Amino acid sequence: MFTGIVSAIGNIIKVSPYGKGDRDAGLRLMIEAPGFLRDSTKLGDSIAIQGACMTVVARTADTFSVDVSRESLKRTAGLDEKGEVNLEHALRMGDSLDGHLVSGHVDGLGEVTRFEPVGESWELRIAIPQSLSRYLAYKGSITVNGVSLTVNSVNDTASGCEISINLIPHTVEVTTLKNLSAGALVNLEIDMIARYVERMVSLRTVKEN
Repeated sequence: MFTGIVSAIGNIIKVSPYGKGDRDAGLRLMIEAPGFLRDSTKLGDSIAIQGACMTVVARTADTFSVDVSRESLKRTAGLDEKGEVNLEHALRMGDSLDGHLVSGHVDGLGEVTRFEPVGESWELRIAIPQSLSRYLAYKGSITVNGVSLTVNSVNDTASGCEISINLIPHTVEVTTLKNLSAGALVNLEIDMIARYVERMVSLRTVKEN
């Protein structure tokens, strides 16, 4: 479990196939992150990378490696090439919940339609696919590339919806969101509360019918 509050920006420095190395094989990523790993970080620990929960399979003082399955690669963006990534350690008992409850399971991909400065802040607009649009609400939470954010507006479209998010300078500075531009794909995780509400409402509807 995570909070969507990024702990550090790491850098994928090595991407290599694992398993048989064929087109159906996944990838092993080596991430460099000086000062990020805890002394207690061990093999098997969970770390969110661009919002996707991954398992540590190797580590040094300043690097760690994870294996990403082909299925995960199909459902995420930014985990198949070298570059900067948002990192977050899994929650520990007693940690502060500064963002919102995040599972680290990417629900789908969104497409950035606008990322521009507006006054002292930045406006980020994202086109949301139809399958996820019903979970978005004004002032609700969404995780974008592992960052917990608040939705400022939701505009329904024929293919889903477009959301607008206001980013303060600090958020832009300390996350990889600063690298976004129109057309970029981003990893999305909806608020799990919305998921449970839909489940309860759907069961109630079935029973009433």
